[in-house]
Amino acid sequence: MITLALPKGSLEVQTLQLFKEADLEVRRTDRDYSPRIDDPRIGKIKILRPQEIPTYVDKGYFDLGISGLDWVRETGADVVEVAALTYSKTGEGNVKIVIAVHRDEPIESAAQIRPNSRVTTEYPELTKKFFADLNIPVQLFHSYGASEAKVPDLMDVVVDLTETGTTLRKNSLKIIGQIMESHTVIIANRAAWADSEKRREIEEIKTLLFGVLEARHKVLLTMNVPTASLEKIVSALPAMKKPTVSRLHGIEYYSVQTVVQKSTVNELIPKLKRCGAEDILEIPIAKIVV
Repeated sequence: MITLALPKGSLEVQTLQLFKEADLEVRRTDRDYSPRIDDPRIGKIKILRPQEIPTYVDKGYFDLGISGLDWVRETGADVVEVAALTYSKTGEGNVKIVIAVHRDEPIESAAQIRPNSRVTTEYPELTKKFFADLNIPVQLFHSYGASEAKVPDLMDVVVDLTETGTTLRKNSLKIIGQIMESHTVIIANRAAWADSEKRREIEEIKTLLFGVLEARHKVLLTMNVPTASLEKIVSALPAMKKPTVSRLHGIEYYSVQTVVQKSTVNELIPKLKRCGAEDILEIPIAKIVV
């Protein structure tokens, strides 16, 4: 049985939704102190700040955790990065830790930042290393939110997390460098990962979560096809491997099933109809385990 740390705050909604769709719903008490998952592989659960989770997993307080790669790097936690998840705190895809200054500054790269500039960030360790590698001494100020609002009145430089840079631009800032890209990661304690039973449980939980992620953008199409149209239909269908085709009893028809990208369905269904498909059904998929 494994112990689990899940993130609160910006990653919380997406993470809890992922676990729910994987039939690992996190159930909370009235006070939210002791959430639980009705699964024999999972014991103690805590919902904590993602900044804390890598350190707690490293120290063995939890066998498994979900946090941002940025916080794994910032804390220097010695953990196993089990897998990358396809979302970040701003949505699907990666985010970036960037360096920005006021748009009126005559600076176009991080290497041009003046020595002893005031730098505000939620990532002091990553920032310190970045400027040390550039051999630029700076004054670091730990930020507790709204970092972009502090430039230029209080600070000269901001190191912040962004997906598109829109918020920075709205605050009259321009990006002049990047420290790293980040995404959500599943991390494991090294001793737990070395334990064969716990590792099996961790891998099984990962399989369920990735089954949901794989299924989110796909649907199952099923249809009845007259024999004369079968080859034309099959040639028009995308599939994970090949469409499933089975003969209907007593008539010159076949049942055809395949998994397709949901984004293609609205164009694909009319095309299949024109090719002779009948009784077309679009069915949501809960999990795909490949």
